[in-house]
Amino acid sequence: MSSNTKGRLVQTTKNRFSKEKKKNVKNLQSTSSSSSFNRQLAMTKPDMDPEIWSRMPEELLEKILSLLPLKAFLNLRSTCKNFKSLIFSPSFISRHSSGSSLPFSSFLLLSHPQCYNQFPLYDSGLGAWRSVALSHSDLLPAASTAPSFSLLSTSNGLFCFSLPSSSSFLVCNLLARTSRIIKFPASPFAFELLTLVSTPVGYKLFMLSTGSFSNFSAFVYDSNDPSWRKFDGFDPILSDNYHQEGVFFNGCLYFSTPEPFSVVSFDLESGKWETLNSELPGDLTFVRLVCGEGKLYLIGGVGSNGISRAIKMWELDQARNWEEVENLPEMICRKFLSVCYHNYEHVYCFWHQGMICVCCNTWPEILYYKMSRRTWHWLPKCPSLPVKCNCGFRWFSFVPALYAPV
Repeated sequence: MSSNTKGRLVQTTKNRFSKEKKKNVKNLQSTSSSSSFNRQLAMTKPDMDPEIWSRMPEELLEKILSLLPLKAFLNLRSTCKNFKSLIFSPSFISRHSSGSSLPFSSFLLLSHPQCYNQFPLYDSGLGAWRSVALSHSDLLPAASTAPSFSLLSTSNGLFCFSLPSSSSFLVCNLLARTSRIIKFPASPFAFELLTLVSTPVGYKLFMLSTGSFSNFSAFVYDSNDPSWRKFDGFDPILSDNYHQEGVFFNGCLYFSTPEPFSVVSFDLESGKWETLNSELPGDLTFVRLVCGEGKLYLIGGVGSNGISRAIKMWELDQARNWEEVENLPEMICRKFLSVCYHNYEHVYCFWHQGMICVCCNTWPEILYYKMSRRTWHWLPKCPSLPVKCNCGFRWFSFVPALYAPV
């Protein structure tokens, strides 16, 4: 940053300070004795000399700016060209992330065929639906002319869309207005269980191929090494569980299989599949997995002959055993079971900001468990949905993250 730019910034601060100082002096003269006025005036900061402050070291200025709330710093970008690049500086990101809390709200995002190219947003902080929904053009400015596209997965502020017409995926960060096009491993290419996993240094895409040419292989894309890796040896028994994404836990993606129920993991680095050597609870009718705050949870129906009589939650403890931690209250359980009509293939779960969300593809409400309060609640139906709406309710966790790299 040039000394002239620093000088202008300091001079602006000086002018504002002078105005506040004059106002304070006037107030003190009218309300305080002369001795009190002198004490207050002595405590007032002296004028800032632009020549001195323009020589401030860059490192010190960056540290000071990192202490500002993010929204305040964003408003300062127009005052200096260097500020626009500073916001993506690794050192600035590290300082700001370690010294500030989350500056944005978090949302539950709804994707539904009858939303007409929009994504309604539920503000989980305010506990209310936002009056303005996200539009496809907001998320996909580079692909707004695509004849068809669909949201497949979200993670840490990143979105992953499928663009079938161009045989590619699009990963984008709405807040940073950055995106990347990723071509399919082959064309045509059929896939399922796509899962986006975001990390502090990048992200990975995982999916299973369903085409005969690949014999049910797993594919992994790493943003730090932009290429697809193919791994063999996958058992196609996971293919019935098409609404539930993989659950990222301790470097692996975890999946539950249909009957006979089991939990399997896939190592994103080595491509190795393993079956979790932990005995599952008895009398299960369906199994879903959720990971949050470093813990792996199992949500399952309990009953007989494929009919659930209860829904419970277990946590994988340090001894690798499933410990029961919650039992869905009877009245809420009855409603949820009537909603899914015992068609458990429509049920999927995910983690969102201290909540475990249990959803049904055929129902417009979310059943969620608040971890801090240990209570169950229903999320109200989106007011912008038609009175009569078909199945196809797909919910996602959206936690805006400016620094999530694309």
